Amino acid sequence: MLEFLPLKFGLSAPRFAPPIIVPLRKEVLSQVTLATGCIECKVVSVFGDTHCLRTDSPNLLINNEVFHRYLTEGVDVEVRRDDGIRGDKVYLVDFDNPDNNEFLALNQFTIIENNNNRRPDIILFVNGLPLVLIELKNATDENATVYTAFKQLQTYKAQIPSLFVYNALLIISDGWDARAGTMTSPYSRFMAWKTEDGVNLADDSALKMETMTNGMLRPSVLLDLIRHFIVFEKREEKTAKKVAAYHQYYAVNKALIKTVEASAITGDRRAGVVWHTQGSGKSLSMVFYSGKVVLALDNPTIVVITDRNDLDDQLFETFDACGQILRQRPRQAEDRRHLRELLSVASGGIVFTTIQKFMPFDPNGQNIAEASEELSGRRNIVVIADEAHRSQYDFIDGYAKHLRDALPNASFIGFTGTPIESSDRNTQAVFGEYVDVYDIQQAVIDKATIPIYYESRLAKINFDEAEKEHLDEGFEEITEGEELTKRQQFKAKWARLEAIVGNENRLEKIAEDLVRHFETRSGVLEGKGLIVAMSRRICVDLYNQIVKIRPEWHSEDDADGIIKVIMTGNATDNADWQQHIRNKPRRKAIGERLKDENDKLKLVIVRDMWLTGFDILHPAKTKRFA
Repeated sequence: MLEFLPLKFGLSAPRFAPPIIVPLRKEVLSQVTLATGCIECKVVSVFGDTHCLRTDSPNLLINNEVFHRYLTEGVDVEVRRDDGIRGDKVYLVDFDNPDNNEFLALNQFTIIENNNNRRPDIILFVNGLPLVLIELKNATDENATVYTAFKQLQTYKAQIPSLFVYNALLIISDGWDARAGTMTSPYSRFMAWKTEDGVNLADDSALKMETMTNGMLRPSVLLDLIRHFIVFEKREEKTAKKVAAYHQYYAVNKALIKTVEASAITGDRRAGVVWHTQGSGKSLSMVFYSGKVVLALDNPTIVVITDRNDLDDQLFETFDACGQILRQRPRQAEDRRHLRELLSVASGGIVFTTIQKFMPFDPNGQNIAEASEELSGRRNIVVIADEAHRSQYDFIDGYAKHLRDALPNASFIGFTGTPIESSDRNTQAVFGEYVDVYDIQQAVIDKATIPIYYESRLAKINFDEAEKEHLDEGFEEITEGEELTKRQQFKAKWARLEAIVGNENRLEKIAEDLVRHFETRSGVLEGKGLIVAMSRRICVDLYNQIVKIRPEWHSEDDADGIIKVIMTGNATDNADWQQHIRNKPRRKAIGERLKDENDKLKLVIVRDMWLTGFDILHPAKTKRFA
């Protein structure tokens, strides 16, 4: 339980000194280091040069990240022994044995920095380190809300930044509602903790702060959360410190238990399926899971499989941005031979590949001689399949069979954003049963994702007789005189449907309706739109129809224009497509424009790019047309 000290026991930190309870920390740290097999002289070394207390960078987030690494991985120190000076580590917290640590909650702890005298409501110290900051607002004051508590924390961050060097988590509450986040979390990403045990959700009438205290702030949960569920996601434009939401935390721990069982000598190598609805942080859940599996299974090889190159790139970028928690950098397999090379190690490694690399033939249908050979017979391989429910994981003659043949002793776990159909037995045969479910209804309630509102807008298709005959003749020409494979039948059907959907008359009507609808809505609520088309050809044709109505929306400059098309392609594509074919950096730059609510870019047409994991900063102001 947490021990709360009243105001009269508040401590005052000396000017410019770090806000740490040093006597308490030295006493408990000595016990922690001894309990974890260290020697007490290392405690003296830490306090002798205040190694873990330094803030060398003027950047607060960098200092916070450095301290987080010390906190979770230990502090490197030099220890003088009889045989000379040797390197060793001091562990500031005993994560494996929570009872060996001292938890202390102080009310109105005074901090003086740069002539600013501030007294945060509650600071939770672990071994004298101020790891959790709680800002409370009076529930009876109608002007005091969780948002005003959030703004108060931003003031503290500017006026007493030394407190935030050591901070792991921030909590805001108005006495009823309570949410947790990190020092870089925007207000929208402060999330409630809705369960005390990970099994039963708290009743809606329950005090959210009480649920958070008994759930997230339970010592064992808090230390686990700090050690395994905080990442510093590094992108080119910025670094974001992120913490798992409750559904991610409990799902990963359930999946870990199941994986350990499945990978044992007597296990069936099926670690189950995690269904977390799209937009609820599935990619980060996979990162957290991988970070824990690396430690729990003594550095196994992790193979992450997707079924599309763009998904492979996108998920790889997420893992690569969170390298610290994974303790290694992920690698992407270029082809099957490269995949074999990456797997030819005794242990370790995080390898990304598409499932197509496990097929026994190349894209041209030619058999691959070495495809029937196993890539690795090791047991310490964990395969993580993204969107594990898709039909290509057919256990009889699909990719799953070849995957099993290539990695016969690996354990398999699936992550999916959509539910598995009740008739789908292949997914269960490969991965097992559900480990955890977080559906869209709960995600919307938790505000992890936004609600979806559907407005039907029917675009009728009008063909003249000549067009109908041309379509029928084209289809007969494709299918004439041969038995079509399943794949060929699908391609033929798709080609006919694409021609119908992309009919010029229909696209003209859609463009007129879309422009009118968007401008009417924008007159009430300023926003942006994502238009999803069936094919690249339709993307280009629809763009042309729209700019025919609004020519001022067009610009060949990526940094200008109100509407853009995002699609891949190459030099052999039609000449009028070339202005829309961009490399990855150019597509990313347009994505940043779309996220910027002050940028003039309002509409983007896509086929399948950005349809998974594309975060928008202002979801309430973004529309999607299909």
